[in-house]
Amino acid sequence: MTIVPITSPDLDAAEVSWFAALCSDDYQFLGVPDGDLRSSWDHCSGIVKEAEAQGFRNILCPSSYQVGQDTLSFVAGCAPITEKINMLAAVRCGEMQPIMLARTIATLDHMLKGRLTVNIISSDFPGEKADSAYRYQRSREVVEILKQAWTQDEINHSGEVYNFSGLTTDPAKPYQTGGPLLYFGGYSPSALELCGEHCDVYLMWPETKDQLAQRMKAVHAVAENYNRTLDYGLRVHMIVRDTEAEAQEYADYIVSKLDDDYGRAIRERALDATSLGVAHQAKNRDLADEYGYVEPGLWTGVGRARSGCGAALVGSTDQVMSKIEDYQKMGIRAFIFSGYPHIDEAKHFGARVLPNLKTCSLPEEYGRVPQSTPATPLGQGVRR
Repeated sequence: MTIVPITSPDLDAAEVSWFAALCSDDYQFLGVPDGDLRSSWDHCSGIVKEAEAQGFRNILCPSSYQVGQDTLSFVAGCAPITEKINMLAAVRCGEMQPIMLARTIATLDHMLKGRLTVNIISSDFPGEKADSAYRYQRSREVVEILKQAWTQDEINHSGEVYNFSGLTTDPAKPYQTGGPLLYFGGYSPSALELCGEHCDVYLMWPETKDQLAQRMKAVHAVAENYNRTLDYGLRVHMIVRDTEAEAQEYADYIVSKLDDDYGRAIRERALDATSLGVAHQAKNRDLADEYGYVEPGLWTGVGRARSGCGAALVGSTDQVMSKIEDYQKMGIRAFIFSGYPHIDEAKHFGARVLPNLKTCSLPEEYGRVPQSTPATPLGQGVRR
């Protein structure tokens, strides 16, 4: 029995994803920049190709104003070099005029032939400090406009931030039926309201199982008000080895050269550094034991040198598998894993854990991906 009702209760598989380190987030030793692991096209596209080769079903492409790759440009570049893996593109709402964003996403969806998912982000822009209520109102209106663009013939929107009337949606018709799935993470009441009404997958950062259950109950209470259910996802780092001792030793190794003042500077330069979710990750570090574990197998040391997702599953293959199975029983259907360095850890996870997991693509499970090119203006539809 899942913690709350979910959209995919009978799904016996999980969407297992990896992470493309587009925003200066790949290290051998956390907090020690390595030129070979910079967020260049060669390195980051190499992560994507390795993840696909290992059998991951999706890959998160994050968004931030740091030295690295622009998210949507990167996703476009990955279309011709991949065949099976989905791309989870992080979109910071408001950075692009929403109708042009709808067209851009539709274009990517056609380029990828339905292998696109979208992570809705509401953080500040570079150089901006906006009120939280305004940011979420802006994000809400962007999402509402995107959904109109992907499902209706016209866009008619009257809001506090955007106003459009009688605009054709032909340029924004996506490849997928209804458009890409929307993934969303956030902790504030405004975030839960937006997710509960409009999004498909609620993403959580690593916390204790009791805390994750509370998050799921909170967002479900909102979704229930709209007669909706959600699926749930977990974003967490990964250190898996043949034995628990080897995994713990490696966890100690990757922070062995970390200067905590420099780690703090890394955290504070992120656009989401002051968010409620980041505060919860910091609280978990404070509650952890002397070795950094907030519960068995959940190590908070990663958060000493990065904002956002700040903990890792650490253990043997059996221990990690047991953790994942527990999460699936709770109702989690999407996992976004990562590790340091990202290519090496994708191989460790791919060799030890992925062969034991039944995986899926959530867009395919939702019936979003058509069997043939759809009758859209960018597909086989009438050209007007």
